[in-house]
Amino acid sequence: MTPIAVTIAGSDSSGGAGIQADLKTFAALGVYGASVIAALTAQNTQGVTAIHDVPADFIAAQIDAVFSDLAIGAVKIGMLSQVAAIEAVGAGLARYDAKNIVLDPVMIATSGDRLLSPDAVTALRTRLIPRALVVTPNLPEAAALTGASLARNEREMEIQAREILALGARGVLIKGGHGDGAESVDLLIGEGDVVRLSAKRIATKNTHGTGCTLSSAIAAGLAKGLDLAAAVQAAKTYVTAAIAAADDLDIGHGHGPLNHFFAQGSDP
Repeated sequence: MTPIAVTIAGSDSSGGAGIQADLKTFAALGVYGASVIAALTAQNTQGVTAIHDVPADFIAAQIDAVFSDLAIGAVKIGMLSQVAAIEAVGAGLARYDAKNIVLDPVMIATSGDRLLSPDAVTALRTRLIPRALVVTPNLPEAAALTGASLARNEREMEIQAREILALGARGVLIKGGHGDGAESVDLLIGEGDVVRLSAKRIATKNTHGTGCTLSSAIAAGLAKGLDLAAAVQAAKTYVTAAIAAADDLDIGHGHGPLNHFFAQGSDP
């Protein structure tokens, strides 16, 4: 059977993050990608200039169209900027008893622009985190979800991850890309031992869509039948290589995108 994953997220008009990055990742990893667009952004490598939220009833209609017809193996959730969108997605996932949910709690773009309204944070904590197989916050997002300061070391990362785990998720992958040091360290925390994933930190400004790409790569692995730890490890390897190849592209004047199709020699 063809592995299928769906991304529920915002659209990036410049193609480097959001729905576009997710679909590129699914394709690069051999997974058929479907999409539910929850918001439109006027965005490029230098920042976000406008956000147009899709009405909640239309988000629900897209979910019904996809799940009533396609055999969805995994779900990636990205940018949901309003409470109504979060509630529509939560209700839709419940209707179809969706499995293998990867929640990327997108709050701030690489450019620094805020993408999530403050009142939506509570809805995210109560409506979506309890449904997630894994939540994938970066350090600023983990701090926002827990009301804590930015984690300064792996011990503090683990503490914050366990607080998010206590909200009902089955796993938390807390990402250390915003930290310092020669290595970028992520921690996967759930049932059992803490899994430490490290990669050499790559000096490049082309990191637009990194979080979107990682979470969709995890969803792709789950759709193909990998367990969570294996899907996360495979995704980390893929994203690290896509970042390493990012400077092969010449896209925009700000934070350029990853090279999603590095294995094929180019990013169309």
